[in-house]
Amino acid sequence: MAKLRIKLLRGLAGKPEAQIKAVKSLGLRKIGQEVILEDTPVVRGNVRKAIHLLQVEEVEG
Repeated sequence: MAKLRIKLLRGLAGKPEAQIKAVKSLGLRKIGQEVILEDTPVVRGNVRKAIHLLQVEEVEG
């Protein structure tokens, strides 16, 4: 299954609560932090809520 590398590019100050919760559920806390997660519908949904704050790329295996 494919994986996604997700990096937080912008801060969460002043953002709506839904976007903050979506980013934190991805495991991101600080600007510049990266995580690699399985490409699932739940992860895709959270990315979609805050795509303007994130950098997302697909990673092989």
